[in-house]
Amino acid sequence: MSRQTRAVAQGTFDILHPGHVHYLRDAASYGEELHVIVARADNVTHKAPPILSDRQRVEMVRALGVVDHARLGHPEDIFVPIEEIEPDVIVLGYDQHHDAEGIRAALRERGIDCRVERATAREDHPDELLSTGRIVDRILEQRG
Repeated sequence: MSRQTRAVAQGTFDILHPGHVHYLRDAASYGEELHVIVARADNVTHKAPPILSDRQRVEMVRALGVVDHARLGHPEDIFVPIEEIEPDVIVLGYDQHHDAEGIRAALRERGIDCRVERATAREDHPDELLSTGRIVDRILEQRG
């Protein structure tokens, strides 16, 4: 019996919004199983730290029907969960800061045979907020 094709998505997933749902649906289309790695708050250095705890963010992602498995990232080495999951493809968010070629090189260096793809952008709707930062800004604007 062959194993199912595994796709991996990853991110902070602080305040879930339609952009996250689009990304995870898109990532799920690359495989039969979607594994999601949720970044530990201590490892989020490229933007403001998450509002919600690590446990809450994993729990929220795990609750989405498109997600088969959700876990917290490794505290020191982002590739440890990748080695454990053994994915066929890693799907980066269309606007994530990650360098796809740099990730491919790191995977090769570690002997991990895995494609790296970039998810598509969600169609823009003027009334939608598709980033946690914009949602927080709107809350502060309207309620702060």
